Amino acid sequence: MNDVLITGASGFVGQNLINYLDKRLISHKEISLRSGVPDSLPGDTSVVVHLAGLAHDLKNVHKEADYFHVNTELTQRLFQAFLRSEANTFIFISSVKAVADSPGKELLLESTIPSPVTVYGKSKLEAERALLNHKENGKRIIILRPCMIHGQGNKGNLNLLYRWVKSGLPYPLGAFENERSYLSVDHLCYVITELILDRTIPQGVYQVADTNYVSTIELIKLISQEFGIPACIWKIPAPTIKMLAKMGDWLHLPLNSERLKKLTDDYKVSNEKLRSVLENPPTFEASAGLRKTIRSFAHE
Repeated sequence: MNDVLITGASGFVGQNLINYLDKRLISHKEISLRSGVPDSLPGDTSVVVHLAGLAHDLKNVHKEADYFHVNTELTQRLFQAFLRSEANTFIFISSVKAVADSPGKELLLESTIPSPVTVYGKSKLEAERALLNHKENGKRIIILRPCMIHGQGNKGNLNLLYRWVKSGLPYPLGAFENERSYLSVDHLCYVITELILDRTIPQGVYQVADTNYVSTIELIKLISQEFGIPACIWKIPAPTIKMLAKMGDWLHLPLNSERLKKLTDDYKVSNEKLRSVLENPPTFEASAGLRKTIRSFAHE
């Protein structure tokens, strides 16, 4: 088959995807958008996988315009180059944050009416709409909305929890009970590869998540099990924790309101639509994937 063109190849997902494609002997090329979007794509490009984007940061380093420039404008320009090319499939990696930041107990579906709060989610949603508003015969447009991605090389909250448990400190958020969806990077790479190889999968928007949900307390227990130590969980009253998190907002402490929300809120994502169109639906189970990621931290 012809080449797969990948943006954001130097990132966490990009590096894992390249390794995955190499193992499957799928030809690919990488381009950087740091210096802008090219007017035309390489002539042998068959599929574009657009991973590049500005991730949401907890320190509020980036300006609002930065998100719309990178996540929306550059996506639109790349998409226009795709439309002018002979490539037939455009795979855009969006985010569940384009739909909701805190869905609560509600199960997130592709049909859920989007109402993002953060500028990150808004910029991703605007990019999605720009793609979906364009229809061209012979061109397939697929938008993937992954939930929280983890795997070897992950530097997010999962790594933070790992270091916390490793330090021997008690987990103080035991008063919060939740259910969350997770996505192993292996699962995401599998899905992207299936979309590359199987041209019969219809275009559209698909959420990506591992099977089953895992609470943050269960996650702490998984990490403790990997260390072979008892899980130390404190149930400090929730109002006290929320007050400390607000103090963290002002003092720029590791625990702030946004991180507390990420650790303790419910965030359940349905993957049924995607599974219904895959010839071989994957069986990536959340706990097994999390264990693999936790083990990888020990070798970093």
